[in-house]
Amino acid sequence: MAATKFVLRRIGFVALILLLSSPVFAQIEDQLSAYTGKNGTAYLQPLADALGCDLNDGLFHSAHIPGTGVHINFGIRVMGVIFGDEDKTFRAVTERGFTPPQTVDAPTVVGPGKAVVVSGAGGTSFAFPGGFDLHSFAVAVPQLRVGAVRGTEAILRYFALDTGDAELGNFSLVGLGLRHSLSQYLNQFPVDLAAGFFWQRFKLGDDLINANAFTMGVQASKRIGTGAARLEPYAGLSYDFFSMDVAYEAEISGSPVDIDIDFESSKTAHLTLGLSANLAFLNIHGEYNIASMNSFCFGVSFGN
Repeated sequence: MAATKFVLRRIGFVALILLLSSPVFAQIEDQLSAYTGKNGTAYLQPLADALGCDLNDGLFHSAHIPGTGVHINFGIRVMGVIFGDEDKTFRAVTERGFTPPQTVDAPTVVGPGKAVVVSGAGGTSFAFPGGFDLHSFAVAVPQLRVGAVRGTEAILRYFALDTGDAELGNFSLVGLGLRHSLSQYLNQFPVDLAAGFFWQRFKLGDDLINANAFTMGVQASKRIGTGAARLEPYAGLSYDFFSMDVAYEAEISGSPVDIDIDFESSKTAHLTLGLSANLAFLNIHGEYNIASMNSFCFGVSFGN
């Protein structure tokens, strides 16, 4: 009973983070309504890059996988990226027949909150919407590891939430993967080795944001210490795939128009360097990830 209450509290923590961030997602649709073309893609690109990096972080904190037995580990992962100045603006072009055409440095979704307004013929004006002045973007997810059968374990991520906003809709995240011990085939090898893959789907609203992430790679770690207390440096090398599409409604000449943005699928190598500390059934770990955007991940988990 105590363990169940603990798990529910942790899930409640994740729900709180998502509820705090959902109004930002709702406002993104309002900001996007000003764009109908390539501007919309460039405006959202930093968020797409950050989400792709975050989802493929924090999947492991050890390469040690037992050969057999019941092993269950539940935890919370918090993954985040820090935006640079180059993520704050993009070269935007006036739309919808605005004359004369003008090109300006406009805010991206993570850029300054102030809109950029340009003047045109006949006293007309065009406003490039502001961003949300974000210095970082973090995602928190619950994660469950279950094993082991012939040195193989399953990794699960799942969360679903009704935001209570009719326009925003529901949020869901589901992830499934497998890892397999390579150490069991190597006698007296100095470090633990494993390999695996993981797939995730992120969805917000009926069609507002749909994203898919997939990664496959190898991991290594070395346990230092014996018994219940030990340190375990770990590393991983993987190849990540990420795709995202966004659907929203814009108003053109007083009429609503459905806009669909399909982001170009990204593929990138991913290096993970981390340190895990174990004390009985408690594990705390932190890592630095080098990929298309560099990111951090911190986690706490409970189990064997």
